[in-house]
Amino acid sequence: MNILLERYQQAVEKIICYLTPIVLLFTRFWVASVFLKSGYLKITTWDSTLYLFEEEYQVPFLPWEIAAYLGTAAELIIPVFLLLGLLTRPMAAALFAFNIMAVISYPALWDSGFYDHQLWGLMLLINVVWGAGLFSSDYLLKKYFFTYSK
Repeated sequence: MNILLERYQQAVEKIICYLTPIVLLFTRFWVASVFLKSGYLKITTWDSTLYLFEEEYQVPFLPWEIAAYLGTAAELIIPVFLLLGLLTRPMAAALFAFNIMAVISYPALWDSGFYDHQLWGLMLLINVVWGAGLFSSDYLLKKYFFTYSK
């Protein structure tokens, strides 16, 4: 019985070993695509974006015009880092904070899109905690530049 349990445990560990990098890649790409699409929409309909930031969104501590520029820039720049898997943990943390600010700034979101923001927040936290995984620039940089040999 002990041998069967041991083999089962080894099989589960092997499956997790293979699936983890794929899950990390999936979460990075999913969240990056969502925020890139949102940033693209904001920049292609800039007049509407400015109107929304002036009239609808209630961003604390920032004038609406600066918030519009910073928010759009964040949605267009940070996801590129996630797609590349470059500086993944700090970029995922920054986008996580941005996601929270989006929920706080737009009360109408609570009725229709709050679940989506929770899901994206969870996906971002996964990358904050576990990093980008094997399929990333972070992994390659670490492997080639930060591996010390004795």
